[in-house]
Amino acid sequence: MKKKNSAAAFLANMNQEVGPLDSIPPVLQKKKVQERSNVSAGRRDGLKHIGGYFAPDMVEKVAILRARLNLDNSELIMLAINELYNKQKTKKAFNDL
Repeated sequence: MKKKNSAAAFLANMNQEVGPLDSIPPVLQKKKVQERSNVSAGRRDGLKHIGGYFAPDMVEKVAILRARLNLDNSELIMLAINELYNKQKTKKAFNDL
């Protein structure tokens, strides 16, 4: 069984065209600086760790998004969950669920 060349896949993905990545809400951008200072100071009181185990292709996607959006893992997860939550809330409002 031949192993997939992840370096070649990474380079192929880097050459894909993407749209603008300015979908980070201003509220989140302001919180980002504040949250980073709290975490870097070692303050995690009241925060809950959420983690997961992912396949290498998903880890690669996370790394690319972190670099493109200049977010850490927590901020990236928060952005993704907020977008999914809002999408589901909109579907529910229009009875599309």
